[in-house]
Amino acid sequence: MLIERDANGDFILASSELAERFGLSLADLRRHMRHGAVVSSVEIGTAEHAGTKRVSLRLGNRLWRAVLNDQNEVQHEEMSVIRPNSPGRRLR
Repeated sequence: MLIERDANGDFILASSELAERFGLSLADLRRHMRHGAVVSSVEIGTAEHAGTKRVSLRLGNRLWRAVLNDQNEVQHEEMSVIRPNSPGRRLR
């Protein structure tokens, strides 16, 4: 998968590929996006990871992450399920 960037430097991912990774129909993914349920972040690699970027998209308890090389090609990707905190447990 190649992830493109627009003129502002923002990453552009194909909705159909994201829907597939989350196990959703395209219509369902777009509905979640309209409701603001898909959250994204980008981290820029430093030191030994210079030239790489990590793109993360979260939907509910599912998290898709991809590590991109300097050509914005996916080098590694993973889907994980985030376990909720135990009831009554506080984060410090």
